[in-house]
Amino acid sequence: MTEQEIELLLDRAAKKGAQEALRTIGLSDQEAYGDMREIRNLLDAWRATKQTVGQTVARVLTTAILTALAAGIWMNWGDK
Repeated sequence: MTEQEIELLLDRAAKKGAQEALRTIGLSDQEAYGDMREIRNLLDAWRATKQTVGQTVARVLTTAILTALAAGIWMNWGDK
């Protein structure tokens, strides 16, 4: 068997394996491209949501700490 024949055989096996893997997970039909695009859009939305939630939590904590500090300073000023 020549090197080209081996390479051709491996290419065919890889293509068949990839097709079977896609068929197994349900991405072998005409709608697979749209399905993958939708999954990517959902993943992008999830990442954006995670980032927004993190920023919101940080802002709330910062505001709470600053409010507590301001209240403590105000209470001390009121005692003088």
